[in-house]
Amino acid sequence: MTAIPARDLLLDELSKVGRKMRTLFDARVRERGLTLARARTLMRISDCQAVNQKELAEELEIENATLVRLIDGLETQGLIERRAVDTDRRAKQVAMTPAGEAAADLVMEMARGLRRDLLAGIEDADLDVTLDVLRRMAQNIEGSGIARP
Repeated sequence: MTAIPARDLLLDELSKVGRKMRTLFDARVRERGLTLARARTLMRISDCQAVNQKELAEELEIENATLVRLIDGLETQGLIERRAVDTDRRAKQVAMTPAGEAAADLVMEMARGLRRDLLAGIEDADLDVTLDVLRRMAQNIEGSGIARP
């Protein structure tokens, strides 16, 4: 049997790892009453304290309608609040509540734990090469003229 070249395996393996990583992280945050989507949203809001919904949807690369449902759920849980924007009555900013800040801190700790678990036994030099390859792949995608989803 002939060995399959790495170029033919890489994207499939990358997809598998991505799916498995999301599934594992989702399982861990679900134990804390969140979903992967809500956890990602909390982490992004935590990075900037308050952000408008349109910017947040763009940053998370999701549709505005999807974001509205996420925000509704987080607001129901008491983790975020919507605030009016002084300069635009129609616009809303999303900000963390104290409970949301605590939840975001927990999610960040869980993300650090996941990284620690997934990268155990992998040398820094190997990670440097991997990062370089992934960055070049991203540049190739950006240079290809393929639009963002």
